[in-house]
Amino acid sequence: MPRAVREQQMLDAAVRTFGQRGYRAASMDEIAELAGVSKPLVYLYLNSKEELFGACIRREAAALVAAVRKGAGGAVGEPADRQLWDGLRAFFAHTAERPDGWSVLHTQARTQGEPFAAEVAAMREEIVTFVTSLIAEAARSAHGDPSLPEREVAGLAQALVGAAESLAGWANTDGSVSAREAAGTLMNFAWAGLGGLMEGRRWSSPACP
Repeated sequence: MPRAVREQQMLDAAVRTFGQRGYRAASMDEIAELAGVSKPLVYLYLNSKEELFGACIRREAAALVAAVRKGAGGAVGEPADRQLWDGLRAFFAHTAERPDGWSVLHTQARTQGEPFAAEVAAMREEIVTFVTSLIAEAARSAHGDPSLPEREVAGLAQALVGAAESLAGWANTDGSVSAREAAGTLMNFAWAGLGGLMEGRRWSSPACP
């Protein structure tokens, strides 16, 4: 069997084990058995548990970013809300189809310190940058110029990505929630407010005594 294929089998087994049991509880013996190989072969290919976990993070992060970009890319030339809708549907579909991978990224990697958390942070920043561009494009479309301050656009993108992450964690625990429903919930929550901003309507805090 080609090395690349064998390595992917090992990563599949590792993602499943790390995602379901957690990084600390997962054992190389269990991963090797699930992959159908010997433990020495796992070490030969991936050197250590730490390097194996890092490889899982990088693979799952790249797959998630690619899924979101592909989803939104199908609506290139369409309004920004359509691109965001398609990107969100792709995000929720991907996390639902690969719950162990999402657990590795959203739960396990973030709690194991550096450098694992840094790998996930880089993936998240790429998605935030993409969402930032969509919000800025929506502002340009609405006003003919980017009327929303750059800092506010960046903050809105961070909030939207954070909400998507939390919603995916909830949706993955409830098999009755479809990717389309999760995306629709977030669009209703977020885009309605963004639409008000595009039209110049802002919330203002009540006067304090």
